[in-house]
Formats: sequence, structure tokens, C-alpha cells
Amino acid sequence: MAKYVFGVDVGGTTVKMGLFSADGNVMDKWEIPTRTENAGKEILPDIAESIRAKMAEKEIPADDVAGVGVGVPGPVDGNGIVHTAVNLGWGQFDLKKELTGLLGGMRVEGGNDANVAALGEMWKGGGQGHRNLVAVTLGTGVGGGIIINGEILTGSTGAGGEIGHIHVEDNETESCNCGNFGCLEEYASATGIVRLANRALQADGKDSMLRNGEVSAKAVFDAVKAGDELAVEVAKEFGEYLGKGLGVIAGIINPEIIVIGGGVSKAGEVLFDYIRPPFERTVFSGCKDTIFALAILGNDAGIYGAAKMVLD
Repeated sequence: MAKYVFGVDVGGTTVKMGLFSADGNVMDKWEIPTRTENAGKEILPDIAESIRAKMAEKEIPADDVAGVGVGVPGPVDGNGIVHTAVNLGWGQFDLKKELTGLLGGMRVEGGNDANVAALGEMWKGGGQGHRNLVAVTLGTGVGGGIIINGEILTGSTGAGGEIGHIHVEDNETESCNCGNFGCLEEYASATGIVRLANRALQADGKDSMLRNGEVSAKAVFDAVKAGDELAVEVAKEFGEYLGKGLGVIAGIINPEIIVIGGGVSKAGEVLFDYIRPPFERTVFSGCKDTIFALAILGNDAGIYGAAKMVLD
């Protein structure tokens, strides 16, 4: 029986990599640069070279490796076909076939990075002990991953779980990065919270800590914790959008748990004070008991989930 597995999380600037034992303990972690020049042609060869070097360093024979899991910032279907990864310069190609070839026939599994991170949180993170899970990453954008009965929901082209692009507002005049208007990402991401705060500051003349420095998602929730009235209103607006959006998802997926991660989640449990009331007010009655939890794996969620894809 194989003793080891590699988890790989491909980002726009670095590739995070991990060597795991078959029972899920991380034995080593490292990073290599993501070389996106020449339409990203060097990325997979670099990954293969790094894996081979780590195997040589640790004196691990190929027969002891169960395989390599890879998370990619773009849609990846259930067959391991990448359907574009714009940040890497990739078009459509067979990730599993190409990397398997570079690794001498070693098993490879691929998935979208947010979906893979959700799998990591289910396996060893904030969702541990649950097999039906929605993971939401509140960062520069809003990422999402859906796990049903322990399996990633990929959809037909790997675009399943795009939680950030649920339409939640008809009257938005600024476009989302995806080109649509009124996406959840425009209100629940770190940049979205800043947008809401700046609009509130312009519309309301009341005193606020947020007038004293750079407005950021962290500044908003620091001000909330200090009882700042305007910041509390911003948090309520953020929570209204996200709570209702998650209620829609819960009514379709019926998850046991919703795990919140990303930079905004560093605000802590106070987020749930604003997300849960609109969620419970609008969600289908059979889903009101959905648990909310914070993600705990941070930037390692992707390598954990990638490894788990191979072990399933």
C-alpha cells in the first residue's frame, strides 16, 4: 500500500506543495515560483521536477506514492480537463494526462482550487466530521466550494460552486469582475466590504472611526468590535447580502455546515452575528440548523484538499 501523496495548489505567483502520509499528516511543505510566461508552459514541468526532487531528497520510491492532487485557479471538470485558467495563461487541456506523463505514469487528480480547498477543510479543517459542506472564501473575491457526500461538486465544466457570482442585487451600477452586475462578490468580499463602507461614509455624515485612516475590511470589523455605529451598519449590510446568498445555497444543497475562510474570516466569530440572522430569516425551514464555522487551514487548505483527492 502506498505510503505518501503529494498535494499541489497552483496560484498565480507561487505553487504551494505538500508531502503527506497516507493518513493525512503533512510531512513537508514548500513553494516554487509560478512561471506564467509562454502561456504557462513551464508550470507543469516545474511541478514534476520539484516532486521528483523531493522524492529523491526523502528517498521515496515511486511505488510508495499514491499520486499527486492538483488545485488550479479555474474550472476543472471531473475528468481532469482544465477549461481555462486565465491567471496562468492556460487554455483547455488535459491536466491529468500531461502531468501523469511528466511523472512517469504516476496517478494525478485535478480540481478547481476553491473546490479543492473546500475538500481540505472537510478533511482536516473547520468542516472535519461532516460530509455535506459549503466552504466560502472571503478574500479579494468570493470563492466557494461545495462538497456532497464527501465528493466535490464540479458541474459539467468544473464551474460548480461559483458562490461569489450569485446575483443578489438588481440596482447595482458598478460591474463585478465577471462582467455582471450585483454579484455577491461585490458586497461580501474584502473589496466589497470596502465599497459598502465608502458608500456609507459618503452617504452619512455621522462620526466614525473609519474616517480616521485607510478603509479596509479589517478596519470595518475592528470598528464594529469597538461599537462604531456606522461600521455596524456596514456589517449589517454585508451580512444581509451574504446571509441571504448562503440561504439560497443551503436550500439547494442542504449542507450540514458552512465554513467561512479567507482574509475577512480573520475578524472571527463576530461575522456570524451579522450573517446568521438574515440566513435564518430567509432560508428554507429544513435548513435552519445549518452549522456555521470558521475555516482553520488557512493557505494550506488547497494542498490538503489536493492530497485528499488522490486518497479518495
